[in-house]
Amino acid sequence: MSTKFRGIFPPVPSIVDEQGELDKAGMARMLDHVIESGADGMLILGSGGEFSQFSSLQRKEIAAFCLHHVDSRVPVLVGIACTGTAETIELGRHAQEHGADGVLVVNPYYAKLSDDARFMHYKKIADALDTPVFLYNFPDLTGQDIGLDVITRLAREVPNIVGIKDTIDNISHTREIINRVHAFRPDFIVFSGYDEYMLDTLLLGGHGGIPATFNFAPDITRGIYQAFLDNDLEKARYFQQQLAKLSPLYALEQPFFGVIKTAIRLSGLDISTAVVAPALPLSDEKTAQVKAILTHIHP
Repeated sequence: MSTKFRGIFPPVPSIVDEQGELDKAGMARMLDHVIESGADGMLILGSGGEFSQFSSLQRKEIAAFCLHHVDSRVPVLVGIACTGTAETIELGRHAQEHGADGVLVVNPYYAKLSDDARFMHYKKIADALDTPVFLYNFPDLTGQDIGLDVITRLAREVPNIVGIKDTIDNISHTREIINRVHAFRPDFIVFSGYDEYMLDTLLLGGHGGIPATFNFAPDITRGIYQAFLDNDLEKARYFQQQLAKLSPLYALEQPFFGVIKTAIRLSGLDISTAVVAPALPLSDEKTAQVKAILTHIHP
């Protein structure tokens, strides 16, 4: 497996205008900011990119714009998940045509699926694409864990499935993926989904994280990763404690899209903080809370 899937791959917000349409100038500023801040790669149209709020046509427009603007400066993962297999493949082929380095697929939501159905969904997607496929496990939002047995089987039987983003509030789950899968496939990429578990994931044998906090506090999550590479426990501890001060941001609003965009704007980047319906814009009171939380960090 290529070493390009290592380190910090922040989930980049989709910058939109008040009508919920792509703001190309703002999106370009956002992408450049992430690259200039030292990201190893990025994720477009992940959870933080509001993929679930957009039509397939809008998702194709955003993916194409971002891939062309980044222009291979860093590796780009594109979220392609839909509730149906055929539409997921369609978005995957589009991402592939426009040069995505990999695609990320959260398991279908709403309808609960059997283990065999989840396995076949992912296998059909991976078989249809040449671009590497990453599993995306987020049971809190999908309502269903992909499942350790299914993850292990996919890693063993489907070579084009190259890794996983494990967004689960239980580090032992990520540990078990690493223990099981690395026993026969040590190059299988494991990214943490929750920012605060990235250091744990790295220490257990994982490869990095997909932290939304990088978008507005890049020194902190980049600092954790660099401290890990340098084997500098003191620095890792310092940055982890700084990160802990930011974690309350995620609980301020549901969904958290507006919180992240507001934090980015407050950190000095000129972007629209508009969100896509049914998400609501952040209230003045909650904007003040975001500002207060940001004042407590000292990267």
